[in-house]
Amino acid sequence: MQAPRQLTVIGDSGVYGWGDRVGGGWCERLRLSWMQTPEMPLIYPLGVRGDGLENVAKRWEQEWERRGELRRQTPAGLLLAVGLNDSARVGRADGRRQLSVEAYRFGVEQLIRAMAPRTQVMVLGLTAVDEAAMPFAQCLWYDNASVAVYEAQLEEACLEADVPFLPLHQAMQQETGWLGWIEPDGIHLNADGHHWIHQRVMHWPALLSWAGLEAQTQTTPL
Repeated sequence: MQAPRQLTVIGDSGVYGWGDRVGGGWCERLRLSWMQTPEMPLIYPLGVRGDGLENVAKRWEQEWERRGELRRQTPAGLLLAVGLNDSARVGRADGRRQLSVEAYRFGVEQLIRAMAPRTQVMVLGLTAVDEAAMPFAQCLWYDNASVAVYEAQLEEACLEADVPFLPLHQAMQQETGWLGWIEPDGIHLNADGHHWIHQRVMHWPALLSWAGLEAQTQTTPL
């Protein structure tokens, strides 16, 4: 019997599912939906609240290698979802960023360069924030102009590395009532927000192709 493929999803509180009290987050929703069919890939959500790019870069390899299940094997795919925390400004609305745009771009390029030769890498974009709720935790300022800049760095790095990328930021803001998908803290999504991401991810052609699910899906690609 052939072992199922594994997909590790690594990132911040969005991967962890914080804010979704109904389905446990978009990643958990995807894991549960795929579990309905035994031959579908297994998903390991590896989200840590507050993580930025530097923390993910430090931990991805050790955690990823331990999810192969069988000796001398490693997961066939890795979905990266990180960057929102890096975009925040510290102390005040015009304060220094947690990670500068230049450092973020360089770090993303280095991380993809390390991951890509060893597994199929896919990258998820960043979600919008509610600026009226700032500051977060009384010390961090998030704004959508900054989030757009950081997502653009992600996208450009993926294009250069020929890695599949699913943008979220602009698409989310084009949805009616998107502010109602965000928790009162201004950055975490609630159940409706996680549901929206789940729908986009599970219909993402790149992920469907990797998972071998194209023939089973009769939806129109987003």
